[in-house]
Amino acid sequence: MAAMDVFLDRLDPDMCVVTAVADGERAGCLVGFSSQCSLRPVRYAVWISDVNRTYRVARSADVLAVHLLARDQRATAELFGGRTGDDVDKFQRVRWREAYGGAVVLEDAEAWFVGRVVERAAGGDHVGFVLEPVEWGGREKAAGPLLRLADARTIRPGHPVD
Repeated sequence: MAAMDVFLDRLDPDMCVVTAVADGERAGCLVGFSSQCSLRPVRYAVWISDVNRTYRVARSADVLAVHLLARDQRATAELFGGRTGDDVDKFQRVRWREAYGGAVVLEDAEAWFVGRVVERAAGGDHVGFVLEPVEWGGREKAAGPLLRLADARTIRPGHPVD
């Protein structure tokens, strides 16, 4: 794997928070693996670690919400990336509202969309959720640069992979 680090260490993707609701449970986590994956129709894929609570909720969810954070929203990133919903109700600590299909939208996100889950794909220690956007929104004026991997590297995961 060290040889692959020559490539991977150069990447600095945008981070996002993914929220899921199913069977009366809410969950959310910080995600570093996500991307638009189709132009027509528009599709977006998010990859969620199979060891965390958000995955356990998302695998039964019909829709997921994906949120971009500004760099100055590190506290939100630490909450969703460094704490586990097994121990903490993250949604008591942020402003949120219900959206399409019962999805949870973080009101202070820079931009967000709700996507209908159209496919799930195993990918090692993460599962990919391919989403069809059905509702979206965000701030009219950007608060600043988006939170990126380099900004979040020091956040210790609430559910480490190892």
